[in-house]
Amino acid sequence: MNKYLVSATEVYRVDNEESAAALIDEAKAETKYILAKYSSVKKEKKAKGEIVDEWYQVTLVKKFNDEKDPISNIDVNYEVSF
Repeated sequence: MNKYLVSATEVYRVDNEESAAALIDEAKAETKYILAKYSSVKKEKKAKGEIVDEWYQVTLVKKFNDEKDPISNIDVNYEVSF
């Protein structure tokens, strides 16, 4: 059975706007995929009407193959560290 990864959507949390911009720039420079779409949104956690935490959510849509004419096999490996 042949299977081809067409695209992947990754959502990250970063501390600030500068980190969000750096993550997007890093993804744009990568040659293993095409960055098809990206966004960053400022998020806030409130308690009793007061902001107690804030961060940026960065979403990256990475395109690896054309669905109609795939040319490469992609192995996905996720590593978790705490």
